[in-house]
Amino acid sequence: MSEQFKIEIVNPEKSFLFKEDVLEAVLPAFEGEIGILKDHIPIISFLKPGIIHVKTKSGDDKFYVDDGIIEFKDNNLSILTSTIFNLKEFERRKIDELIKSAEEDANKQEINDQSKFLINQKIEVLKSLN
Repeated sequence: MSEQFKIEIVNPEKSFLFKEDVLEAVLPAFEGEIGILKDHIPIISFLKPGIIHVKTKSGDDKFYVDDGIIEFKDNNLSILTSTIFNLKEFERRKIDELIKSAEEDANKQEINDQSKFLINQKIEVLKSLN
């Protein structure tokens, strides 16, 4: 019996990723990291800045996301996100630019607590990639 499920990641520009041989996905949700295996209970959750790990029969992929919404139902994982990068293609220069921009945003006076939390989470994750 197959232990695989489907994943589709979509951003505003395109369908970013579609695979049918996923063994496990680990997602950075607000509740903490969520591990998804075949036949997981249906779930809808929000993503915080972090790394999505996708394990398939053909290998592992890691993606950085700023935010998003996930839904898992009937062995289909759907992820909608505004910002996603494949870590294999992520350049150090781009990481440094994102950190600098996030640090500037974190220092703004008019920022609310929730936004500050998310920006600090983003900075922490990006610095861990360097």
